[in-house]
Amino acid sequence: FIKGLFAGETQLGRTFVHEPALRPENAIRVLDYERASEVIKTSETIAVGMCYCRHKMSHVGKACDAPMDICMTFRDAASSLIRHGHARRIDAAEGIDLLEQAYEHNLVQFGENAREEVNFICHCCACCCEAMIAARKFAVMHPVHTTNFMPVVQDGCDGCGRCAAVCPVEAITVEPDPSGNGKRARIDPERCLGCGLCVRNCARGNVRLVSREKRVLTPLNGSHRIVMQAVERGTLQNLVFG
Repeated sequence: FIKGLFAGETQLGRTFVHEPALRPENAIRVLDYERASEVIKTSETIAVGMCYCRHKMSHVGKACDAPMDICMTFRDAASSLIRHGHARRIDAAEGIDLLEQAYEHNLVQFGENAREEVNFICHCCACCCEAMIAARKFAVMHPVHTTNFMPVVQDGCDGCGRCAAVCPVEAITVEPDPSGNGKRARIDPERCLGCGLCVRNCARGNVRLVSREKRVLTPLNGSHRIVMQAVERGTLQNLVFG
């Protein structure tokens, strides 16, 4: 099932960059659709509801203390959930406030893999959220699309481990410095989502974001993504006849 789900290059969801981690030199390279704040500001209908993953974990006594009512839907998805009483309508200002709350709790923004007509953005913790668990457990299959950024460790890192502790996909380890002088953080580019949480949590400011060499391609909208997934998985005929 997992092989069928994650086969191909196009996946359901993508990571949004942690906007407080962006520097002026990064900002000019970030397109609007790569910012969760822009999705919120430009959506006509916004709803907030309970985080499915933390709710599920609460039933087995494993939920963390991250906010529960914080995951967002937009457009038709939001309208449907509001109509059936599963979500609450909010305006863009409250949406931005919730986004800031997510930033303060070191939550990763995981949303629909589309440039336009984004239907959802979840605020994911490492311990409860299915997307982050999948990104760790099936990292070799790249189940979650990365941002167009990659963190790099600069000289001056003392190996404190704060970046490794906050990384939601265990892409950072603390190892002996090759120079023989103490320890240093090391980032695995194959696992890293490029979310930027490590940048904001580095006490010395020795981690920064740089652009990836190869830009990540994002489908135009949900329909475009579904067709791309069907082509890659050899199921286009099923989609057409369906």
